[in-house]
Amino acid sequence: MGRCHLRRLLLLLLLGLLGAAAAGPPLPGSAEQRCFCQVTGYLDDCTCDVETIDTFNNNKLFPRLNKLLESDYFRHYKVNLKKPCPFWNDSSHCGIRDCAVKPCAPNEVPGGIESASFKYSEEASKHAGECEEAKRLGAVNESLSEETQRAMLQWTQHEDSSDNFCEADDVQSPDAEYVDLLLNPERYTGYKGPEAWKIWNSIYEENCFKPRTIERPLNPLASGRGDDDGNSFYSWLEGLCVEKRAFYKLISGLHASINIHLSARYLLQDTWLGTTWGHNITEFQHRFDEVLTQGEGSKRLKNLYFLYLIELRAMSKVLPFFERPGFQLFTGNKNRDTQTKNQLLEILHLTKSFPLHFDENSFFAGNKKEAAKLKEEFRLHFRNISRIMDCVGCLKCRLWGKLQTQGLGTALKILFSQKLIENMPESGPSYGFQLTRQEIVSFFNAFGRISTSIRELENFKNLLRNM
Repeated sequence: MGRCHLRRLLLLLLLGLLGAAAAGPPLPGSAEQRCFCQVTGYLDDCTCDVETIDTFNNNKLFPRLNKLLESDYFRHYKVNLKKPCPFWNDSSHCGIRDCAVKPCAPNEVPGGIESASFKYSEEASKHAGECEEAKRLGAVNESLSEETQRAMLQWTQHEDSSDNFCEADDVQSPDAEYVDLLLNPERYTGYKGPEAWKIWNSIYEENCFKPRTIERPLNPLASGRGDDDGNSFYSWLEGLCVEKRAFYKLISGLHASINIHLSARYLLQDTWLGTTWGHNITEFQHRFDEVLTQGEGSKRLKNLYFLYLIELRAMSKVLPFFERPGFQLFTGNKNRDTQTKNQLLEILHLTKSFPLHFDENSFFAGNKKEAAKLKEEFRLHFRNISRIMDCVGCLKCRLWGKLQTQGLGTALKILFSQKLIENMPESGPSYGFQLTRQEIVSFFNAFGRISTSIRELENFKNLLRNM
């Protein structure tokens, strides 16, 4: 090699080093590694790993579930978005265009859904008229058949059930309206800042069993983070019982899932030619990059996988309820309703085939009195979170927040009603365990959101890999 050529190489090398120094220190690792290198292997408090969930969800469950949720029965959800916030005086609503929700016109809702309300089995519909008349009179009429009296009592007990983890909307209220979920998708609306932080802060600080002396990492409303990088918070968290630790991880997982949806359906362009929605990589990195989140990103994503396992387990447990011959997903179109039920049963059978299910028997074990007290505390905390959703200023965020908290609450109700579900008769009303139409629609759609989040992680991995 000639001296002139050698000098040229040395000069290029020197210029490269000077350029790198001028640009400042690069972030360690690739963009993909910084978001996902820690999101692998086994999950805490579980015998399942991330890779098994990815394969099962993305290749098997997600496509089938997505198709089911496009059906008339599951796309129409009745909700009251006008309930006042029960915790603070704030009647303001987000004025941003994308925060708005477009409710269904009366002729846009299938007639069967409107008339069925909570009656979706042949057995229940036989006595529906008598039950409603008895409720209107406010007493049990002795002329009613014994079976009808039992059915009415069953629904009264269900509405006041101590196993309900959410404060459900009164679907008979004049303020309750049907919403087509496909026409009002969950996506970025521009709702952010102190008002949005106030909602999440109330959820985490007042309902996750956390003392005020322990500060949550990266809390924008905290008085000061301190210098321990969240070590005291995670030391406290690891010292909790498995139930309280799981509660925090469920809320964190739900929060992560919502942030993934906002990053995956982001308003990229808004011109007179139209709007373009798509993946915002910068937004995703801001919420999950290990460096930018000071190590919080991977914890949030792992909590998403924990939430997935909990809702998947509930799916597999509720099969006997839907498998009964008399049960219908009623919209008024008999052929389509039969097809929808077959799709649903196929999905539920598929969930039972998952090889590494979460073992819910580890919850509320030990001393029965203490376990019952802890379960009630767990239920009341979650019920409180469902009420906080009525304080969200963005109506579209409120819609999806209410639906997803009700869906998760229904999943918990299913997990803790295992014996009642197992003992249900194959025909006739199931007096011990019931699900309303709102619970069914919210449960499957909420799990659909979690399943979509897991699938979107694969999309973001590919986008980051190609940066």
